[in-house]
Amino acid sequence: MSAERPLRILITGGGTGGHVFPAIAIADAVKRMRPDTEFLFVGANGKMEMERVPQAGYQIEGLNIAGFQRGFSLASLRRNLSFPFKLISSALKAKRIVRRFQPDVVVGTGGYASGPVMRAAQQLGIPTIIQEQNSYAGVTNRLLAKRASRICVAYDHMEQYFPMDKIVFTGNPVRQDILHLEQKHEEGLQHYGLASGKKTIAVIGGSLGARTLNRALAENTALLAERSDVQVLWQCGRFYEYEYSNCDTARLPNVQIRSFIDRMDLLYAAADLIISRAGALSISELCLVGKPVILVPSPNVAEDHQTKNALALTEKSAARLVRDAEAFEKLLPEAFMLLEKEALMFSLGENIRHLGRPKAADNIAMEVFNVTEAHRV
Repeated sequence: MSAERPLRILITGGGTGGHVFPAIAIADAVKRMRPDTEFLFVGANGKMEMERVPQAGYQIEGLNIAGFQRGFSLASLRRNLSFPFKLISSALKAKRIVRRFQPDVVVGTGGYASGPVMRAAQQLGIPTIIQEQNSYAGVTNRLLAKRASRICVAYDHMEQYFPMDKIVFTGNPVRQDILHLEQKHEEGLQHYGLASGKKTIAVIGGSLGARTLNRALAENTALLAERSDVQVLWQCGRFYEYEYSNCDTARLPNVQIRSFIDRMDLLYAAADLIISRAGALSISELCLVGKPVILVPSPNVAEDHQTKNALALTEKSAARLVRDAEAFEKLLPEAFMLLEKEALMFSLGENIRHLGRPKAADNIAMEVFNVTEAHRV
């Protein structure tokens, strides 16, 4: 691709790891292919992207924007009173940033800052690419889709939300260290101090933790104590560390509790069975891991999109689903049942592995190049 100056890409998105990490993965993929590319990220002040993006080596600017609060508390009402003013100021700043940086293309991965920046780019005639992680598209992306150049998706049937001629099935970008885990199994057991003669269940609640998963373990001490042939590595999350680190379940000899997992690749490698929430990024990683999975979708997300994410796998016999409200009673019995059925475990692992997209970031990078080339011509 010839160019008078280096390619300039503005990437916007954040608020959660599900938006931040794909954004960084896309930038990394573009940088591998075009090392001279210039990048600028735009996120929301006070959100994790303002720390994680600079750590990854990229420049970021922040907008003073936050989401509309759905609760009825006094604090929520106060935040909502300032919402219109923050939205207007963010829209004006987003337009100034786009005009100053003059990107060849703007890539949006979702989050508070994504809407104003993508809208500004579209108003200024700059091509935009939407990277939709979930099986259910949010309102902002559906509105932006009308003027987007490409929409990169990770699930089937997204034509119900987006124009069919703009959709490209790329998968979700994920970390590359989770590939070829079969070579890391013993290393994973040693790293986490796990016994090689026992089946291992990994319970993953995310960096902040998941209350339902934590309660399902904390309130079933007796059930876990009966299964000395099974060991559990329980990631409770930093938010819940104080509450659960000294509970009866955490004291069992076959249970390890940790607030944070420093090597996700080694955790995945050590596990025989994984219990997880159903965020889009988590699912995309689990598809590459290729291990049997029980998904417990969080009910505390917009439009119940985690349940829709999970159903996209269960309808292909690529995962098991336990509803959040039933986790206390059904989660551990479901896990123990699976561990005793080797054929079912094998089938689940193979089926989810076939859904993995290890080249997702590279695929999206190619769409960035294609859109830029078409626009320059």
